[in-house]
Amino acid sequence: MQPISKFLIFAGVLLILFGLLFSLSSKLPFGRLPGDIIIRKGNFTFYFPLATSILLSIILTVIMYFLNKR
Repeated sequence: MQPISKFLIFAGVLLILFGLLFSLSSKLPFGRLPGDIIIRKGNFTFYFPLATSILLSIILTVIMYFLNKR
């Protein structure tokens, strides 16, 4: 199998997984974790998902570790 075809298959599977994740995101606690910073002042809202970013980084690091392990 050529490298470009492997890449396209991987990209397609990744897009399907992200689509499923976004469709289920209302049921998952991502974006509402303790540690996410929300500042509301009048008609201004600042949102920084710090804990969510750290959690997703750890999950993606573990996934990439197992994918790159040969």
